[in-house]
Amino acid sequence: MIEFNIPYVGPRAEEYLIDTLSRKKLSGDGFYTEACSSFFSAHYGIEKGLLTTSCTDALEMSAILLGIEPGDEVIVPSFTFVSTANAFALRGAKLVFVDSSDENPNICVKSIAEAISEKTKAIVVVHYAGIACDMDEILVIAKDIPVIEDAAQAIDSFYKGKLLGTLGKFGTYSFHETKNIISGEGGMLTVNDSEYFERSDIIREKGTNRKQFFKGEVDKYGWVDIGSSFLPSELNAALLLSQLEELKEIQARRVAIWKKYLNGLKHLKQSNSLGLPFLPSYATNNAHMFYLLCNSRTERDDLIAHCKKNEVKIVFHYSSLHQSDYFKSKHDGRELPNSDRYTDTLVRLPLYPDLSDEEVKKVISTIKFFYQKRL
Repeated sequence: MIEFNIPYVGPRAEEYLIDTLSRKKLSGDGFYTEACSSFFSAHYGIEKGLLTTSCTDALEMSAILLGIEPGDEVIVPSFTFVSTANAFALRGAKLVFVDSSDENPNICVKSIAEAISEKTKAIVVVHYAGIACDMDEILVIAKDIPVIEDAAQAIDSFYKGKLLGTLGKFGTYSFHETKNIISGEGGMLTVNDSEYFERSDIIREKGTNRKQFFKGEVDKYGWVDIGSSFLPSELNAALLLSQLEELKEIQARRVAIWKKYLNGLKHLKQSNSLGLPFLPSYATNNAHMFYLLCNSRTERDDLIAHCKKNEVKIVFHYSSLHQSDYFKSKHDGRELPNSDRYTDTLVRLPLYPDLSDEEVKKVISTIKFFYQKRL
């Protein structure tokens, strides 16, 4: 079976993990946490990047930092992972789900404009598959409303030369084992407004000014705000650093696989058999994902079954959150047709650094054979 995902473990991972154990410092904000933060600062110019135990935690931190309260409205795309919405639902926010665009699963800018009200306190955008939303348009529409970038899939991806995750008030990354760069479980919050620098440290340290204490800025530390335990362990940070040091190699391999899929399957798009990823001119491609758009849910399910029978594992993705068991009774009844279309027709192909060229060819030939039979 060609698996959908196999986490990449590089040559330095074991060395760094053993070194972490030898240092006798396993909780957060040690040598490897600092090394990861320094990488993001030096490589991308991120002034305030805080490692967290997950992208979910980073999103929850952004909700706390913005002071989201019950009754506040937060605009969120319906076609996304539940964490995007849950972070704000936990603060009592009223979720206002909006549609995806026609061209790709990113948020529809027009839908955002239509959803803004006097109660809107935040707009959350998701850079699906690591491909940028139209951030200029979104920031113009948002005006003074804070924008949070859910850049879980968007490490090393850019909008008009600007790093995704650094254009909104806050950005959030994921280092889950399914992402390009991994730490098993992990994430990062980018704080792009200096007004929130100090408080973000406090919230991340369980609501205490512990970091200020260790810097010698206060003579003791205590409980000064709400917060939680958002720090990852040094073991997570050590694994992350081993991957960050191989970023160019990992990305080059992923992009090479992505291009093989595109070249091998583009004639199916030309014959209108299926849809392929759409990359706007303003966006770069970090090759997080290669997806197909089938013509119906039945076709999508048949394709998955055909590939499984031929020992290729391909998988569908999100289900519209406005249609979920938890939220459908709370939804205001607006139809979000593109979100539902991607729910029914999108399927993702295997893509990870250890995927061989022969395996890529098999994935392509298996899909092509399925569509040849349907002609």
